[in-house]
Amino acid sequence: MLRQFLPIVLARTDAPDYEVIVADNGSTDESIDVVQQINTEVLTQGISQTARVFPFDVNLGFAEGYNRAIAQVDSEYVVLLNSDVEVTKDWLKPLINYMDRHHEVAACQPKILSWRSKEANPSAILFEHAGAAGGHMDYFGYPYCRGRIMDYIEEDHGQYDTVETCFWASGACMCVRTEVYEALGGLDKDFFAHMEEIDLCWRMNARSWWVACVPQSVVYHVGGASLNYGNPRKTFLNFRNNLLMIYKNEPFRWLMAVLSVRFFLDYAAAANDFVHGRFGNAFAIIRARWAFLFSLSKFAPKRRENIRLTTVKDMLTISRRSIVWDYYIRHLKH
Repeated sequence: MLRQFLPIVLARTDAPDYEVIVADNGSTDESIDVVQQINTEVLTQGISQTARVFPFDVNLGFAEGYNRAIAQVDSEYVVLLNSDVEVTKDWLKPLINYMDRHHEVAACQPKILSWRSKEANPSAILFEHAGAAGGHMDYFGYPYCRGRIMDYIEEDHGQYDTVETCFWASGACMCVRTEVYEALGGLDKDFFAHMEEIDLCWRMNARSWWVACVPQSVVYHVGGASLNYGNPRKTFLNFRNNLLMIYKNEPFRWLMAVLSVRFFLDYAAAANDFVHGRFGNAFAIIRARWAFLFSLSKFAPKRRENIRLTTVKDMLTISRRSIVWDYYIRHLKH
């Protein structure tokens, strides 16, 4: 991923007020050497932007890796960018310009399209699963996007080319105010990976900040480069962290109702995977449910802190619909 996409990031972020940093999360391959090789190559091509490396001794996870890196950065904004993202020309300017003009916005994302579909058929490019044209969340904690509901992904025909506030911005490419990021405690390191950016954005929304998608900026995301979408480890992290996110942030008056419904929906998902022979994923969902229960005492102080600091009691950015009902019963895909 570094060999393929880092040179593009350097070439298309080549300005004196930008800096590119690679946070190396305890890699055991030759990633750091590869970054140095790329730096040498781009300089010979007349590109002045090179990448600085923050090496960590161990794999801290997506969440804590970013926290440690951002703590070393002195900048008004930081952009969380996955290593499997291809940026486009001038991709950063619309994001920064929007944040400069809208001081109430804590984070924003570009339009995120599928790199795989671009390579396969440039005339019919799909949105990418992780973010698409801005993330939302339904009443029972299921995330979805403009351009993606469950496993249904739309083609991009410019139908979401308007700037729109949303509930969450994708960690694949998220521009965030550094001051806000640090004031909110950053990404939750106990999530390790998956759902941590939605949890962060929930805290932003609850404390009167806004999140937006700025589709005038476009990037292409490979998706699933570290863990593919059918990997039981990914399934475990998504289900466990989604429940922990709900527990951390959901107001008390709704918490038990949401978790009660999720009990049945999660075991229904496990049963569906089991019936279709996806045994690894089925057991991953069950393990995630138990891991969630065993984590409650650890996360109780975080919940108390979040509820105490909440200033927005009824967030309009959380949909009052159920996308499970809409998608599987009503067969709605938009």
